[in-house]
Amino acid sequence: MTHKSLLYFFLLSILPCLVFGQKDANKDESKVPEYSIPDIFVNLKGQEINSIQDWVHKRRPEIVNLFEDNVYGNMPKAIDAINFTTVNEDKMAMNGMATLKEVDIEVTNRSKKITIRLILFIPNRKNQPAPVFLLINHRDPENIDPTRKTKMGFWPAEEIIQRGYAAATFHVKDVSDDDKVTFTEDILNTLYPEELEKENGMRGLGAWAWGAMRAMDYFETAPEIDSKKAAVIGHSRGGKASLWTGASDPRWAITISNESGCGGAALSRRKFGETVKVINTVFPYWFTDNFNKYNDNEALLPIDQHMLIASIAPRAVYVASASEDLWADPKGEYTSLQLGTRVHREIYNMEGNFPKVINAPGNPVHLPYAGHHIREGKHNLTPYDWNLFMDFADKHYGYKSGQ
Repeated sequence: MTHKSLLYFFLLSILPCLVFGQKDANKDESKVPEYSIPDIFVNLKGQEINSIQDWVHKRRPEIVNLFEDNVYGNMPKAIDAINFTTVNEDKMAMNGMATLKEVDIEVTNRSKKITIRLILFIPNRKNQPAPVFLLINHRDPENIDPTRKTKMGFWPAEEIIQRGYAAATFHVKDVSDDDKVTFTEDILNTLYPEELEKENGMRGLGAWAWGAMRAMDYFETAPEIDSKKAAVIGHSRGGKASLWTGASDPRWAITISNESGCGGAALSRRKFGETVKVINTVFPYWFTDNFNKYNDNEALLPIDQHMLIASIAPRAVYVASASEDLWADPKGEYTSLQLGTRVHREIYNMEGNFPKVINAPGNPVHLPYAGHHIREGKHNLTPYDWNLFMDFADKHYGYKSGQ
C-alpha cells in the first residue's frame, strides 16, 4: 500500500471524530465563556516575579515543568552518543544556487539507535555562516523533496535560499509517526520506552520537538551554519511542536508558530474552535496522558498557552494565523501572544507593543522581539507566510536578505 493510500485510510478513520468536533465547535465570539488566566508574574509559591533573575531561576523553569507534566510530557535528556553522516552532497543544487546536504543524525541510547534524515540547503553565494530555518514537516514527504523535482509552497526552499538563509527540514516519521497506532515505533519504543508508562511521559509532539533539538545539535557542528541565528518553524500540529521546541531549548533565536491553534498558540480557556477535549479525543497520541484531565475542565489547568510563549523570552517568537481558520482561533492566538510577550516588555524592557485589536490581513506587526500576521485564506503554510517570517528575521538579526 502506498504512502498516499495509507494517509487516505487514516483520514477516513478519523473523519467521524473530525466532523463531530467541527460540528460542535464554538465559532461565535459572543459564546466565549468568561475566563481568567494564570498570572505569569506570580509563581506557585505566591511570589511576585519582577526581575530577570526571578524569571530565569524561579518562574520560567516552573512554567516549563508545568507544561511537561500537564501537556507535552517529559523531554528525555539521556543520549549515549550522537553521530552525523553526510549521505548525499550536491554542491551545485538549485542550478548552482545552493549546496544540498542530506545528513543522517544517528542517536544512540542504551545500545539502541534511531536515525533522523536532515535535509539541508545552504546558499552558495554566502562568504560567512548562513542563518537557518528548520521546518518540522508532518505533511507528505513530497513537500520536502530534496531533488526539487517536486516543489511545494509549504517549503519554498528556493525562495529561502535566494533570501540568503539556509533551508533545513526533517520528517516527523523519523521520530514519531503521526498516527495513533504507530506513533511509538520510533524513538519511544526504541530509545525511551519508559516514557510510555508515565502519565506525564513524552508522546508524539514532544518527540517531534526532540527531533528538532537533534537538528540543532548538528547545526552547532556545521561551519556553514550560524547556529546562533536559527529559527524553528511548524504549521498546525507542527506549530504546536515548534513552540514546545522553543520553550524546551534556549538555543533557538526565533520560534515560529503558524496556525497552531489548540495546544499551540491559542488560549485553551477561550473554548473557541478546537478544544482540549476534541484534540485529546481525535489525536490521543499527541499529548501526555495528564492532559486528558482537562477535557471540558480547561479552568483547572495550572497553565495556559500564553505561558508557553512567555517561556521563550527573551528570545524572539512569531505567531501567524489565517482569516478563515476559525478552528485554530486566530483571536485566541493573538491574545496569547500579547499576554505572553509581556515578559519581553516588562522583565527584559524590550520596546514595542502589539495593537490592542488584531490587525487586518495584509498588515503584519513586526516588533524587535516578536511578530504577528494574519493572512487571508484557509489553514495552510504558504510562500506569503514564509516571506513575512524572513522579513521578521531580517529585521531581528539586522540582516540584509541575499547578502
